[in-house]
Amino acid sequence: MRMSRFAALTSSLLLAASAALFGAGQAAAAQADFGYVALGDSYSSGLGAGNYDGASGNCKRTPRAYPALWAAAHSPQTFAFTACSGARTGDVLSGQLGPLNSGTDLVSITIGGNDAGFSDVMTTCVLQSESTCVNRVNQAKAYVDSTLPGRLDQVYDAIDSRAPAARVVVLGYPRFYKLNGACTTGLTEGERAAINGAADHLNAAIAKRAADHGFTFASVAGAFTGHEICSGSPWLHSVNWLNIAESYHPTASGQSGGYLPVLTNAA
Repeated sequence: MRMSRFAALTSSLLLAASAALFGAGQAAAAQADFGYVALGDSYSSGLGAGNYDGASGNCKRTPRAYPALWAAAHSPQTFAFTACSGARTGDVLSGQLGPLNSGTDLVSITIGGNDAGFSDVMTTCVLQSESTCVNRVNQAKAYVDSTLPGRLDQVYDAIDSRAPAARVVVLGYPRFYKLNGACTTGLTEGERAAINGAADHLNAAIAKRAADHGFTFASVAGAFTGHEICSGSPWLHSVNWLNIAESYHPTASGQSGGYLPVLTNAA
């Protein structure tokens, strides 16, 4: 497990403050150099939270996403935000790793859901029968078992080679539904349970690969408990027919109340 370099940043800032107070000279006057790079898919770019940066195009990055919120709260000297809605592991490898270097101290990432067919699973379950939904969920779980680990390894190896000193926080995905809740989504309880089980299955696979690379896996399941779809205070969009892409993504509250504290505790 890699030691937190954010802790080192905090210590450096305290040292600088003490030096300024007591006139300890130039050694403490240098500003601590802390670099943060945020990679990943729509759960990291902030799709669903609104207020999108037009310059990010279809990536739908927003200052309401947890990486931007963390950077705003902690003021790293450098912050690169390359997460992109719809990204798969291959997209991270081909288009997101440029800012990583030997001076990168913190990396965060959510990835794997799109590889496993997240969008197609949800479309199938919303539009088709329970048996068809469960079969599609099982196909996704089989992919997670057979193919996803190797693709995650490629991403994690690339991060490690480009930013060998960084603390890497791999964040998971929430369970979507509160079971036995007051729900009007149109899905059966069996479908909701199958989808939650698939999220757990995906998170377990991601956690295993992250641990084997010495990275920190940060679960958000606990943070979203009580805030799932069908709860009284959901932090996830259900089906949004007016903006279908935002369906099943965290709201602004899900980013600030769910993901942000988890990253803060892990960083």
